[in-house]
Amino acid sequence: MKTGLEERRVVFKAKDVVAVESFNLEQPAQGEVSVKTAASLISTGTETAFLKALPNTPQRFPQYPGYSNAGIVETVGEDVTEVEEGERVVSRTHHASHVLTRENELWKIPENVSFEEATFFALSAVALQGVRKARVELGETVVVLGQGLIGQLALQLAKLCGGLPVVGVDLVDSRLSKSFSLGADYVFNPRKVDLEKEVSAVSGSEGAKVVIEATGNPNVILTAFKLASTYGRVVLLGSTRGLTEVNFYMDVHKKGVTVIGAHDSVRPRRDSYPHEWTLSDDVTLVLRLLGKGILRVRDLISLKVHFERVPEAYRQLLEDKNVLGVVLDWR
Repeated sequence: MKTGLEERRVVFKAKDVVAVESFNLEQPAQGEVSVKTAASLISTGTETAFLKALPNTPQRFPQYPGYSNAGIVETVGEDVTEVEEGERVVSRTHHASHVLTRENELWKIPENVSFEEATFFALSAVALQGVRKARVELGETVVVLGQGLIGQLALQLAKLCGGLPVVGVDLVDSRLSKSFSLGADYVFNPRKVDLEKEVSAVSGSEGAKVVIEATGNPNVILTAFKLASTYGRVVLLGSTRGLTEVNFYMDVHKKGVTVIGAHDSVRPRRDSYPHEWTLSDDVTLVLRLLGKGILRVRDLISLKVHFERVPEAYRQLLEDKNVLGVVLDWR
């Protein structure tokens, strides 16, 4: 059954073509909840890659992007017991004015967390599972390659886990300034310094125990291997868009480097265990960290854009590397 209301959602109609279209939302079925969206966050790397049909993306259109929605419960279906109408929640649903989701696939927003801050729950959970898999120990040098949203979040979380020093690396100075203000011990621009020499110096000449690759650039994986110490761990957190040619003997085998794939889909489905938590448990923790002000995301918001201007928002993300977080306003 339809609601009878005309809703609005973001669509990638074709490669490089972004629009807002109308649709009709179904009434919630048993166990379902409809949410009126307040804000949603663009997942910069994933969504722009899908929009441009880069390698390792579906390359099929139309597509309905987004998985970082925050809003208010509007209607509940039968047998819904965990949430009530009027409660503030997040869900991994598309950029749309209203969304429909299962009751067990949304989470309540802490009272002191704004909708805009809450939209970071999904990307923070992605970064968190990568940091968990790195098994960071207190006092280990951690280098995060790429200081986009995922890299910024991974850097903060690695520091919370005991990384010392924690090093942010990027080609954009404004991103490095942001990283430093949010807790990085050192920041380096590889265009301006000898990165291997600098990382060796701050890590005590041994290289980084943990290197988190968060750019999605296939060539940067080679840099990650070179920066890793003997017996170091390289975490592939960014979704690479292309192929990498690796000398496994010199860069991995001879150094005893452990390579860890950290795609967000590779999680336990039911129960968490050490270094491998479920999505629900990670999101719950992220919201607690946001509520306590331990995970800082407000400074990562570069733009807040009304949803009707969404083509402009994607264009800015593609053209201006100084832009980090873009929040869509649906109110």
